[in-house]
Amino acid sequence: MVKAENSRGTTPAPSPATRVLVVGGGYVGMYTALRLQQKLKSGEAEVVVVSPDPYMTYQPFLPEAAAGNISPRHVVVPLRRVLPGCTILIGEATAIDHAKRTATLRTLGSEEEGTGTVEFTYDELVLAPGSVSRTLPIPGLADHGIGFKTVEEAIGLRNHVIEQMDIASSTRDPAIRDAALTFVFVGGGYAGVEALAELEDMARYASRYYHNIKADDMKWILVEATGKILPEVGEEMGTYAVRELRARNIDVRLDTRLESCEDRVAVLSDGARFRTRTVVWTAGVKPHPILAAADLPLNERGRLLCTAKLSVDGVEHAWAAGDAAAVPDLTADEPGTECAPNAQHALRQAKVLAENIVASLRGEPLQDYRHAYAGSVASLGLHKGVAHVYGRKLKGYPAWLMHRVYHLSRVPTFNRKARVLAEWTLSGLFKREIVSLGSLEHPRAEFELAAGGERPERPKDT
Repeated sequence: MVKAENSRGTTPAPSPATRVLVVGGGYVGMYTALRLQQKLKSGEAEVVVVSPDPYMTYQPFLPEAAAGNISPRHVVVPLRRVLPGCTILIGEATAIDHAKRTATLRTLGSEEEGTGTVEFTYDELVLAPGSVSRTLPIPGLADHGIGFKTVEEAIGLRNHVIEQMDIASSTRDPAIRDAALTFVFVGGGYAGVEALAELEDMARYASRYYHNIKADDMKWILVEATGKILPEVGEEMGTYAVRELRARNIDVRLDTRLESCEDRVAVLSDGARFRTRTVVWTAGVKPHPILAAADLPLNERGRLLCTAKLSVDGVEHAWAAGDAAAVPDLTADEPGTECAPNAQHALRQAKVLAENIVASLRGEPLQDYRHAYAGSVASLGLHKGVAHVYGRKLKGYPAWLMHRVYHLSRVPTFNRKARVLAEWTLSGLFKREIVSLGSLEHPRAEFELAAGGERPERPKDT
């Protein structure tokens, strides 16, 4: 059994009778561990959180971080700070044998030691690994596509967009200039629409500082395979969002698919072709691979079959919530409906899940998860948005304000709330920053060059 250090960096006392292993440090994982930390008595159980990153990312703020409205460090929450009573392991689970109560972990320590993986025993298992980007075998996508699911990808995309403007401003080749100023986003859900809208706002603002680039020189293209965008806000608000984006000269193409992006040319199913250096892929997510590597029941979409009590169906001592779990929606009119995998449910599920684990350990009755869907909000850039909340439909500035207020209320910890609010206030008083820090992705490049190496080549159009 692996011997871990707790979040304070000291060797923990002998393990209590019960060990709770939380796989995943995202929204569900962090809030479940936080609630367990609050509810468990001293020595009653040990809570171990396994996460690939030492922080939780508040994903609804990724578009604003990409646009420079929020500092990247305020979009993440350090796990060791908010979970001082838990053991934090930086790594990931590669396999789970629940019948034996063991998980195979690949940690930073095991990789440095050369052992590869370690076996970790537990008594109660919480699976909250979240989801991963769902990609398709589209020619050129793996080579040229850019994801938008992590804070690193958000900041990388911001740097990339500004760098393309720098390239367009300094080249004499019209083909290179056109490709640099063409931005293709694939996927009309929250991530794609909000990322495109925020970055278009940022680039439009930045263009005033370029002597030879105007906002109208840039092409922004949204590709969606279905006939609507933002389905969560309803058809009427989705139609308004399309109209609003098109009014900003954003080319919204519905019922259209990306067929290829080889040789930096985006080929769409409607026959259109765009030479571009930017293809952002936000076309959905899929269950985390660890679910398929566990001996637990899955539904046809690869999510864990769960009961309304957030336990894995037919399995003792196994729990799940969030993107990984297919949880029945007890408030739905139609039987068999599952809770939507979004942050609104994740936060509430984490609370019920943790309380049910504590109740199970103490032999007390468990409670069902029940929450009526309140609605959705989405940003379409600065001072623009759509919302459908509790049956009321809002658009424009009121919807944008509701979007900010709602997500500010959901940011973990008062410290983060205060910092985000302060940044929003300051951004209203001062100008945006339009500097690309792409060199952060290669911090040793200048030193290697000084030491006799070669400067890394930038990707070129072919």
